[in-house]
Amino acid sequence: MGNEVEANETNAGAIFAESRARLQRTKALVGVVGLGYVGLPLAVAFGRSGCRCLGVDADRQRVEAVTEGRSHLPDVPEEALARLRADGKLTVSADCGVLAKADAILICVPTPVYRDKRPDLSEVRRAGESVGGALRRGQLVVLESTCYPGTTEDVLRPLLERVSGLTAGRDFWLAFSPERIDPGNRRFPITSIPKVVGGICPRSTELAALLYSRIVPRAVRVSSPREAEMSKLIENTFRHVNIALANELAMVAERLGIDFWEALAAASSKPFGFMPFRPGPGVGGHCIPVDPHYLAWKARECEMPLRLIEAAEEINASMPGLVVERVVDAVNRQGVSVCHA
Repeated sequence: MGNEVEANETNAGAIFAESRARLQRTKALVGVVGLGYVGLPLAVAFGRSGCRCLGVDADRQRVEAVTEGRSHLPDVPEEALARLRADGKLTVSADCGVLAKADAILICVPTPVYRDKRPDLSEVRRAGESVGGALRRGQLVVLESTCYPGTTEDVLRPLLERVSGLTAGRDFWLAFSPERIDPGNRRFPITSIPKVVGGICPRSTELAALLYSRIVPRAVRVSSPREAEMSKLIENTFRHVNIALANELAMVAERLGIDFWEALAAASSKPFGFMPFRPGPGVGGHCIPVDPHYLAWKARECEMPLRLIEAAEEINASMPGLVVERVVDAVNRQGVSVCHA
């Protein structure tokens, strides 16, 4: 038994050394599954760093558009796509089989919620099946899609191992690194934002950090995928709850005859211990309306309901209706009759 363990460790060490050498190559080959607002900017960033990229998407129209150099994202100029395509740095396909050639595979697929706010991991599972079918020894797989703590180890890992017949942490490497893209934010492009990385083993973490260090200023290592998964949920739950607080305070200020915006500007003059959040018609975007539900669902599963998140959801969900009422009242005051729906 001892000899078998020793042999497995020796083999894993050799595979790791080869994986590291491949990722250190100037033209390492990076596969990106999902060419949406996360995946396509990632592919472009790696292409610009000198890597070769394989972009895979199940949407054939999107694949065709990127192949022709047409971008569907403001963060990705069409000139950049054209240049990478001409230099052979970016190849796109609807076939996951091409990922067998990659040194690293990044999974960047949507993770929405069902109507009852339960996590919907169907895209992650489909991607896991497809990547598992192409997986070979020595590859690094990184999940970037937002998910609840435990998804990488409890959902993705068993899928990859079952389909490929390989063992994570020995034959291939697995990590989680949450996407931090803010679409349209020119002040903080993807290449300026540190990446959190957490692998299922120290070798997986090291390889993920090595990979992302090619495109970002710093890779922040954590103990496991669960800490990395949790970090993303903390970031967006923080925003969700504080937006709800701003919304509620604005309503109270109005009732008290206080100019909330003036008071907020005054509070913002404090150079420490305060960060301004502004009221509005609820929350929008890809992440904030969804991510806190992943955390709240997992917390309920372990019988620890997060009451603050649930209260924030109630407040923010009520804001669109409140805004409509305000607009109707304002129009009515102008002498135009508008009825509440």
